Amino acid sequence: MSRARQAFKQTDVTKAVRAVAAAGVTVGRVEISPDGRIIVVADAGSDQDRGVSDTSDDLRGLL
Repeated sequence: MSRARQAFKQTDVTKAVRAVAAAGVTVGRVEISPDGRIIVVADAGSDQDRGVSDTSDDLRGLL
């Protein structure tokens, strides 16, 4: 019995995770839907969240 064709490749997942990590966001999990869509979800305490508060502190300093 042969296996069904996969809707995604491991290299696709790797590229998506590396791109998110390169943007400075901590990867929390990866979801793959049956149609092959790859969704990378950021970690709840990601660096991106901390960047927003740092920006707010910088803006407060200017006021």
